Amino acid sequence: MNRRQGWPVTLEEGPVGLRPLRLRDAVALRDTRSRNEEWLRPWEPTYPEMPLRTTGLAPYVAMLQSIRREARQGLSMPWSVTYDGRFVGQLTVGAIVWGSARSAQVGYWIDSAYAGRGVTPTAVALAVDHAFFGVGLHRIEANIRPENRASRRVVAKLGFRDEGVRRRQLHIDGAWRDHICYAITSEEVPQGMLRRWRDGSSSGSGSGPGSALGPQGPNGGGDPRDPASPQSGAN
Repeated sequence: MNRRQGWPVTLEEGPVGLRPLRLRDAVALRDTRSRNEEWLRPWEPTYPEMPLRTTGLAPYVAMLQSIRREARQGLSMPWSVTYDGRFVGQLTVGAIVWGSARSAQVGYWIDSAYAGRGVTPTAVALAVDHAFFGVGLHRIEANIRPENRASRRVVAKLGFRDEGVRRRQLHIDGAWRDHICYAITSEEVPQGMLRRWRDGSSSGSGSGPGSALGPQGPNGGGDPRDPASPQSGAN
């Protein structure tokens, strides 16, 4: 199979869009992340290539060049998330493994000004459907900190399964943090994840910030393993 099959591609559902990240997104990426520094800090993996603070464009251009190189190699699908054509975040289907696995991980972050509008679940559904039915992947994971109940509600509504905790998986906000592994395979959404989301979205949605390495969301109280518990916070 051609590992670049289905890429690059632009996807849309109503006002929500996914388009391939481009070098000229560097300014929007820098400005949006700087404006959302406090919103993103608790959930961002600690690594220097994607700084939260306002800096020159060079680190962002270098990061985008690296991301686009991986995409050309068939190892990731990096999108800008848009709302009515405006850049509002980033979503990546990355860590793609071919051969007998055909698996990947999905992660995102979003501008706090657009949380609670159903942007995140719609974008995730678009990306997963394309990964399964446009590219030929079989399994998608989303690794989420137990504290991030809003994003856990997103994947639960979309049909991802809780497969247990991965201890100290990523270094985030100064420490190694546990993550819950959620996963789904193509057999579980034969009619597509977007259709599942459309059918269930009338019951409400959660949307939070996140990481391009794994979906994240704002903190909540109560049982951290209960994605159906009531949310607290801004969402």
